[in-house]
Amino acid sequence: MKIGFIGTGIMGKPMAQNLQKAGHTLYFSEHFAPAPADLLGDNGIALANPKAVAEAAEVIIIMVPDTPQVESVLFDANGVADGLSAGKVVVDMSSISPMATKGFAKRVKETGAQYLDAPVSGGEVGAINATLSIMVGGDEATFERIKPLFEVMGKNITLVGGNGDGQTCKVANQIIVALNIEAVAEALVFASKAGANPAKVREALMGGFASSKILEVHGERMVKGTFNPGFRIALHQKDLNLALDGARELGVSLPNTAGTQELFNTCAALGGSGWDHSGLVKALEHLANHNIRGE
Repeated sequence: MKIGFIGTGIMGKPMAQNLQKAGHTLYFSEHFAPAPADLLGDNGIALANPKAVAEAAEVIIIMVPDTPQVESVLFDANGVADGLSAGKVVVDMSSISPMATKGFAKRVKETGAQYLDAPVSGGEVGAINATLSIMVGGDEATFERIKPLFEVMGKNITLVGGNGDGQTCKVANQIIVALNIEAVAEALVFASKAGANPAKVREALMGGFASSKILEVHGERMVKGTFNPGFRIALHQKDLNLALDGARELGVSLPNTAGTQELFNTCAALGGSGWDHSGLVKALEHLANHNIRGE
């Protein structure tokens, strides 16, 4: 396929590379920054703006940080919407507001194009290894048409429901991930403060019911102090804000999500907005006046 790909950051670039490896031609917009040189060539073409990308491509994938950036890419002057026509498909793989997504989908469909929200989970490693979980909102026919592209980028691909439901699923995912990171961090700080070796505690817990991917991957980061992202704390703060804003609209209480957001806020106050989200342990270390790595 001819694919527009807008957003080639930590996650987007390896996703684009996997599509290129599968033989697809990708078009990149240079309205914000130059396209990465190693994506350009026979199957990587740079164009001036999102409108030009939408005119050239059959499918336009967006992978940018937040709701305002998606809205800008879609609807600013020379945005994607200006280049859409019947038969084209917009696929937003960013993690953004479910309510805003419903509005974006409605506006895109008014051009004759189709819209899928398809946020992902799995981090940089999942993007590189094409093992992302992809949570999709949209109609089934459009999903089936785009599914071969999803299969190039991920493994667990689920049509959750209509437009907005993919984003709702991603918000739920981010609640679970954040609270699991917080639980692992609490456990390791507790164990270390009590005098146990946190690396050995983690090793022992990996063999029992407390075992999890978070304990495996992020627990190791906490023990080793490797907090280069990964997935930045600032982005997880953004996702938990979506959860808490949605909870207020729905009249739902998310007390542990709110508490974990406060720990991310503590990390930010310590200068850690750019840390990997496993760096949440540093907020608990700060509160305990104890460093599990003996630093």
